[in-house]
Amino acid sequence: MSHNRLRNIEGSVFLLLFCLTVPVANWMLGHVGTVCPAGEPCLVPVAPGLMAPSGVLMIGVALVLRDLVQRRLGTEFGVAAIVAGTALSAAVAPPSLVVASAAAFLVSEFTDFAVYTPLARRRLVLAVLASGLTGLVIDSVVFLWLAFGSLDFLLGQIVGKAWMVLLSIPFIMIMRRRDERIGLTPA
Repeated sequence: MSHNRLRNIEGSVFLLLFCLTVPVANWMLGHVGTVCPAGEPCLVPVAPGLMAPSGVLMIGVALVLRDLVQRRLGTEFGVAAIVAGTALSAAVAPPSLVVASAAAFLVSEFTDFAVYTPLARRRLVLAVLASGLTGLVIDSVVFLWLAFGSLDFLLGQIVGKAWMVLLSIPFIMIMRRRDERIGLTPA
């Protein structure tokens, strides 16, 4: 298989998975958790004594997947993924959270893009880690402030998303080594 074909196939898979994170995150809020209070989001433990809405896990994954879309398909696809994800976020969010959800997604993903892009060619793992951690803090602050006018649940949101970014690092390292071994360069 040619490098261009492999890059396009992997990029398409990453793009599909990225787009799926938004509806899956919203579904998880009502269906996945160790605690699911009536009329409230389901919660999962993210650290001892710290709970977070289960959907935050998928947002951490989304930040990493957007980086991988950009790595495989190029910056224009990275930007298009952000726009598509923002539209999906607005479309599937509960009516009371549409603005907060879409704004948080848009701002955090463009922040992720701004941090990832200059680092990605030389330091892929650092780029994914730095952009993901920056994006997840921005996402949490923007969402909580716009949705609730409060940052009371900031720590749980940050920790839940950070776990997903950190768990992706071994995969990123394996992918980078494989790319180097076969001579596959970023788009």
